[in-house]
Amino acid sequence: MGFFDIFTGTKRPKGGVAPRSIKEVRAALLEVSGPDTPFVVRDGAAEGADLVAEWRIRDPAWHTFFARTQVSRTLQIRMRLVPQSLEVRALDREWEVTWIGSTPRLALPAEQSRGQVKTVSRRWTLERGADGRLQKTEEFLFDSAELKAPLQEAVLGAGWTWRGVLFKL
Repeated sequence: MGFFDIFTGTKRPKGGVAPRSIKEVRAALLEVSGPDTPFVVRDGAAEGADLVAEWRIRDPAWHTFFARTQVSRTLQIRMRLVPQSLEVRALDREWEVTWIGSTPRLALPAEQSRGQVKTVSRRWTLERGADGRLQKTEEFLFDSAELKAPLQEAVLGAGWTWRGVLFKL
């Protein structure tokens, strides 16, 4: 593990895992998302990346979930597959979400975050239980790791390195 790996979120595969081809890595990353996941992995050629993973905030099938939770930030992960070094370079971008009624509008935040982003949002209520004590009931948890962890597992399982980059793919 390199000195900066902690800061960039770089993860390396375990020893003994044979590296797969770029096509197999790409296919493994695309298979991470499905109709039951709140995020999508798609082609990112239009955005200067090989693949892009992002939350399905504007997807009609997931719209009610995100509208109910009223998330204020969302994450996009741009990935470039580098077969020469057997690594996936990942750059995180954070977006602000503003809600007009139940319609989301994405915008770059006034303070833009790029590099490696860790976002956790939670909402809870405090209520008195039957015994009269305060109890915390968690209503909602939004963690960027729910998007990033399956992508990293797919890359590491294919014998490649997940390299978080801070400025440029």
